[in-house]
Amino acid sequence: MTALDLDRLSTILRDAARAEILPRFRRLESGSVKQKTEAIDLVTEADEAAERMIKAEFAAASPEALFVGEESVAARPELLDELDAAELAVIVDPVDGTANFAAGLPLFATMAAVVRKGETVAGIIYDPMGDDWVVAEKGGGAWLLRPDGDAIRLAVATAPALGQMVGHVSITFMPAEGKAELLANLAKVRVAANYRVAGHDYRTFASGHCHFVAYNKLMPWDHLGGTLIAEEAGGYVRRFDGSRYLPQHRAGGLIVATDPDAWHLLRREVFAL
Repeated sequence: MTALDLDRLSTILRDAARAEILPRFRRLESGSVKQKTEAIDLVTEADEAAERMIKAEFAAASPEALFVGEESVAARPELLDELDAAELAVIVDPVDGTANFAAGLPLFATMAAVVRKGETVAGIIYDPMGDDWVVAEKGGGAWLLRPDGDAIRLAVATAPALGQMVGHVSITFMPAEGKAELLANLAKVRVAANYRVAGHDYRTFASGHCHFVAYNKLMPWDHLGGTLIAEEAGGYVRRFDGSRYLPQHRAGGLIVATDPDAWHLLRREVFAL
């Protein structure tokens, strides 16, 4: 993955957001929001139109790569199996935080990750409202990029004591039998928030404004780019069992912390499920 490729993909995400997402923000018509698997799992015409545009543009830029979009997988679940075997793939979430977008809340993102031979090699989280990107290439650090060319290297915070930690925790898909215990354990940290948008969880973490994030459901469009960005900013990413998170993983939970010691502390004291 070259810098030019990353620049091109970043531009594609921005163009799709400007053409298909922002014009529909707080202007969704009746019938343009649909339920997928349950009431909290939504798709809008903005998700679908943006993904179509991104797919077409990326096919022109990199025709050899497999395209895996959240809405494409909803129509063809076998795409996830193809991802596991792909030489090169791009994974896209056209509107991360669809529930926020549909509710008119200005907290959503457009995300992409690039996977080569089973390893995530690039990640991009574009904020349509702020008009900037957080990006990373494997081995190249994590960066906040602005359209004027301004670039700021990102670094995670230094972990404080457990009682002063601030984290973003998605409890929606945590095991029902352990959810009450987890909620009680979260009283051990200073703040446990949930933005309902993984892209901004990862941006906040990589920018040094929180100390951990945690999830249970691991769909690739939600986490591949963000976890690479977190690692390139100096963070420590592992599944609940301590193993590395890879593109083929769909379960096993995920804790992203500022360093290994903080990870093990959180796993023992908070996420002992």
